Amino acid sequence: MTLKLFIIATVVLAGAVTVASCPPTDREALLAFRSALHEPYLGIFNSWSGYDCCHNWYGVSCDPETRQVADINLRGESEDPIFERAGRTGYMTGTISPAICKLRRLSSIIIADWKGISGEIPTCITSLPFLRILDLIGNKLSGPIPAGIGRLQRLTVLNVADNLISATIPSSLTRISTLTHLDLRNNRISGELPRDFGRLGMLSRALLSRNQFSGTIPSSISNIYRLADLDLSLNRLSGQIPASLGKMAVLSTLNLDGNLISGQIPITLINSAVSILNLSRNALDGEIPDAFGQGSYFTSLDLSYNKLRGPIPKSMAGAAYIGHLDLSHNHLCGRIPGGSPFDHLEASSFVYNDCLCGKPLRAC
Repeated sequence: MTLKLFIIATVVLAGAVTVASCPPTDREALLAFRSALHEPYLGIFNSWSGYDCCHNWYGVSCDPETRQVADINLRGESEDPIFERAGRTGYMTGTISPAICKLRRLSSIIIADWKGISGEIPTCITSLPFLRILDLIGNKLSGPIPAGIGRLQRLTVLNVADNLISATIPSSLTRISTLTHLDLRNNRISGELPRDFGRLGMLSRALLSRNQFSGTIPSSISNIYRLADLDLSLNRLSGQIPASLGKMAVLSTLNLDGNLISGQIPITLINSAVSILNLSRNALDGEIPDAFGQGSYFTSLDLSYNKLRGPIPKSMAGAAYIGHLDLSHNHLCGRIPGGSPFDHLEASSFVYNDCLCGKPLRAC
């Protein structure tokens, strides 16, 4: 082969490698992201070598056409062989570098359950136009949710549970019309829930327990037609339960326990789609609505530790099903009805009331 042909072949080959590989800017961004993290036990970053970050770089996936990095999927709890061989879950320290924002085609960022990653969520993440999944559960991230989170108009999953996130929910969050899964559990987020929470029309799960939310429950939540799971437990919410929550078509789990909620139990919740209802450890008063019927189907109904008074409603025996029932620690009085579901319940479901009697308690 002549020198000229050799040079041409080399240039063509180099061009082919460049086309097949990830862009050098993406590779540089990934290496900068990696340099801010320390993973001492599993060696998951050992594969991050070579020029093509689309080929066998652990947790990295690329768009098959553009070869740009599309997904970062790093989970500290996995069934991957690298975890099985080590016989342990993952542990990682360090921070999430803003260099990750240079990966402009990112569709998902999953950096989950590493237990030791700290620092704040880079604000520049809100400038990633294609981001659909942001899952940072199970770390030690602090600071606020970025104020501009509402710019992520393709986001379907926002999960920052089990961190040290503080401040309030950004007002822009309710502009994410595509959001289906919101998980903010077990953080230090305070302030009131946005009054326009109901703008999140595609939401199916809203998990906000174990924070420091105050104020009342926004009635606009009942506008979210697809919402199936709502968990606002273990906060500082006050006021009354919006009756409109009991009119939601697919709401099946409603956890409001461990708040400062007062007023009466809405009748609408008794014959609703809700099958798991936990209103315990609040300041609810009045009587339990005598409105149970064939539309009342509860796998779990917990009204304990409130200020409820009066008798146990006889209509409760006409419910389609009640699995677990807890009425303890109230001011209820009178005879415990017979039949289902009362014939399979233990005394612990009724103790610490003013004057309940009958099985499984003392005879009347």
